[in-house]
Amino acid sequence: MSAAYDAIVIGTGQAGPSLAARLAKAGMKVAIVERKLFGGTCVNTGCIPTKAMVASAYAAHMVRRAAEFGVDAGGVWSVDMQRVKARKDAISAKSRAGLEAWLKNMDNCTVYEGHARFESPQGVSVGPHRLTAPRIFINVGGRAVVPEMPGLDQVAYLTNSSMMSVDFLPRRLIVVGGSYIGLEFGQMFRRFGSQVTILEMGPRLVPREDEDVSAAIQEILAGEEIDVRLNAKCIGFSKRGEEILAHADCAAEAPEIAGSHVLLAVGRRPNTGDLGLEAAGVEVDAHGYIAVDDQLRTSAPGIWALGDCNGHGGFTHTAYNDFEIVAANLLDNDPRRVSDRIPAYALYIDPPLGRAGMTEAEVRNSGRAALVGKRPMTKVGRAVEKGESQGFMKIVVDAQSKEILGAAILGTGGDEAIHSILDVMYAKAPYTTIQRAVHIHPTVSELIPTMLGELQPLAGAGG
Repeated sequence: MSAAYDAIVIGTGQAGPSLAARLAKAGMKVAIVERKLFGGTCVNTGCIPTKAMVASAYAAHMVRRAAEFGVDAGGVWSVDMQRVKARKDAISAKSRAGLEAWLKNMDNCTVYEGHARFESPQGVSVGPHRLTAPRIFINVGGRAVVPEMPGLDQVAYLTNSSMMSVDFLPRRLIVVGGSYIGLEFGQMFRRFGSQVTILEMGPRLVPREDEDVSAAIQEILAGEEIDVRLNAKCIGFSKRGEEILAHADCAAEAPEIAGSHVLLAVGRRPNTGDLGLEAAGVEVDAHGYIAVDDQLRTSAPGIWALGDCNGHGGFTHTAYNDFEIVAANLLDNDPRRVSDRIPAYALYIDPPLGRAGMTEAEVRNSGRAALVGKRPMTKVGRAVEKGESQGFMKIVVDAQSKEILGAAILGTGGDEAIHSILDVMYAKAPYTTIQRAVHIHPTVSELIPTMLGELQPLAGAGG
């Protein structure tokens, strides 16, 4: 069975459905293909379900702390993991069902459910169907890396995806990986009641961040009795009765960690290995990411790659921006580019980390003259009032142009407050724009102007 289209979209993650809608609205005949769950990672195993679980974990944490606020929550309380999972599933299912219905009822759009594979630069097979189009958009996302570790095949392990099926409380959870996914799950399940050990191969947590951010995050986790093992070279796993043993070489720590369950959180890889990209002439890098230019075109004319599979972002918001870039160039005569994007993301431990632009270390290594401001959350009234005064905020600016180079807000509301900084960065306005703004009291954001009024030369930066 053959069918010709004006455009084919492979994958229904954040970029695919919105692009299909724009193309269909422009009068194109569109086919969109999904081989598993509509909505991709974000809707099914990423942002939406995990943050729903983070919310449940936060509720448990606040019940535990209720007496600090003068609230008597009763002497006996517990976490019902089946209800936690049911709430998470309902939120995710509603989003997935809404997206599927939208696509299946979209004018000029045909949905194919199955595995897409290239047979030529303009041809894709989906089961018995043969689809052709002069424009093809790849939006296939990624999945968890399962590293080769001795003994791993002898024990049961979880990934961020299979963790979504857990409806019980792991007694002792070993998390392999001390970065974003591992830390979110580690704190979450500690708040649910698990004993948690996090193994990180590097000398500090979240090595992408500045050292003071890593240290503050570790302090937050230690305050919740989460065991963090740094410099952990995990060499394998074994079984001892019902226990799982992680054999690790940890500096100044016992080399053997016992647990009931293991979560692997050591990175992600793109879902590009089984698309037949070679038949389309689409180049990939050594890690399987599709090579794209600044407007997301691949090496094959008429084929674009969006979202996690192109290696330019790895977030829901960057995937959606990929859609905006492609649509602007194809339909709006607006030459938007990936290089226009300022890096921005959040780590959803509690309190969260909001990040924008360069780190302090990156600015120092750039050699430019810079100024830095920093303020502990203990000096932020809103944080103190909420009883959530852990963390700090930090900002780095160019000493000559006064443009903001980067910022980190590790603290309550940090994932929201960071946007006032990010917007000024996109406007390329001087930091004095925020410094002279009158912010509402009491908020976290109101201390950003104060911090900007206390800038000091960045040690080690160019002069």
